[in-house]
Amino acid sequence: MYHARFKGTHYEIGFRWGNLLYSKGKHLMDTVPFSVEGERERFSQKCIPFYKEYYPEILEEIRGIADGQKMKAEKLEAVLMSMYCIMPEQKCSCLVFHGIRPDERGESAADTAVFRKKKASGCILARNSDFLTEIEKLYMNCIYKLQNGTYSFQGNTTAFVEMEDGINEYGFAVGLTSVYPKVLKPGINAGMLLRYGLEKCRTVPEFVEALGRLPIASSQTFTAADRLGNAALIECNCEALEVRYISEDYPEVCAVNSFHLEQMKEYRVKDIDDWMAEERYSTIEDALLKNRERSREFAEEVLSGKHGFLCQYDRDTGKDTVWSVIYDLMEPAVYRCEGNPSRKRFKRDERFQFRDAGTTD
Repeated sequence: MYHARFKGTHYEIGFRWGNLLYSKGKHLMDTVPFSVEGERERFSQKCIPFYKEYYPEILEEIRGIADGQKMKAEKLEAVLMSMYCIMPEQKCSCLVFHGIRPDERGESAADTAVFRKKKASGCILARNSDFLTEIEKLYMNCIYKLQNGTYSFQGNTTAFVEMEDGINEYGFAVGLTSVYPKVLKPGINAGMLLRYGLEKCRTVPEFVEALGRLPIASSQTFTAADRLGNAALIECNCEALEVRYISEDYPEVCAVNSFHLEQMKEYRVKDIDDWMAEERYSTIEDALLKNRERSREFAEEVLSGKHGFLCQYDRDTGKDTVWSVIYDLMEPAVYRCEGNPSRKRFKRDERFQFRDAGTTD
């Protein structure tokens, strides 16, 4: 996994990175594993007005990258704005639950149940990113320290600029899973929506409110948590949005590459290769049901396939879990496995600085 630190305005960050790659003879369009001509170009240009209105900063970053690469921004826009919309490929798994520290677990199941209801216990958000092995050396972990009033964040991505999971300086964490679209309209796609949340939201309710007013292009789930103990599964597309918060009735939530909340089930698409999404969903659900010991170590076990199928892909088919990440909001802390967690270890990332829990500005 490629690691990068970015500081400055959106345009400055884009230009410096694009120019750095160009100076080393690396051209981003050479790494794109699909053609951007035709449908992708037409769709991306229909999306531009929505980015101009709701998220103009990201267009500045794309323009900066293009200037640094000495190319037209339209090519990069066709790549980035059509992702998660035209022929989506990312196949991922997410779960979130209220964590229990080893020294705070009750002696009985009843004690544990009481503890799980306490928001003060904090949340643990865990995610596997499943994608194509042919470009796994290009996947990035990024630390952004932005100007212009946006929040600093750390994120992971298969596509520069967009983010697939991340956490910001206030301890708001979110991960996505793409869903094959039954309906599609021009708007802002999953990776851009997630990054928007990292830059502009401190809590899960703020992110939910933002999704309710932003024009959504793609179909996806977001699994989100914050340091106040809020956590939720959000399933949405261009026509509908449904949210399930963690509560006494739903003490945990999980997501794969299909919709499971009642309102969204009508948007399921059958007979597609979803990389065994329902089997992955059953694995997570069963693990959460059968295991009351909720900890970061438990999340690592689930992600690494110790409770059933989740990451055990045959690499000869060109697919694999290419990274895993755990956002422990009780500390807060980030633990990342750069590769398939059934074969590689999680390591704590100490580089990112969080604000104190009581900080408001």
